Amino acid sequence: MHAAADEVPRVAARIGPRCAREEARLRTQAYLRGLLSPRERKNGWQLAEAVGDQTPYATQHLLGRADWDAEAVRDDLQAYVVEHLGDPAAIPRRSWWWTRREW
Repeated sequence: MHAAADEVPRVAARIGPRCAREEARLRTQAYLRGLLSPRERKNGWQLAEAVGDQTPYATQHLLGRADWDAEAVRDDLQAYVVEHLGDPAAIPRRSWWWTRREW
């Protein structure tokens, strides 16, 4: 997991332009660090604690209200995974849950 955490700045730089504001770009990097943290549970409070936030509100804002292009982020992450892990056919091109932002 440590090697994956070392990739966070590169991945964040790749998907950062998909965010309309600098705050969202910074929060994206923190969110990725939280997801890759050794915490067993990955709920809002646990992720907030993992990145040093007092509450989960900033991450909730990123995921629910911030202006970012979820489909472009999906495509960027898929391309990153294919570049680093191999077979492009191993990853579905489009998944229904990526487009369900109203959750």
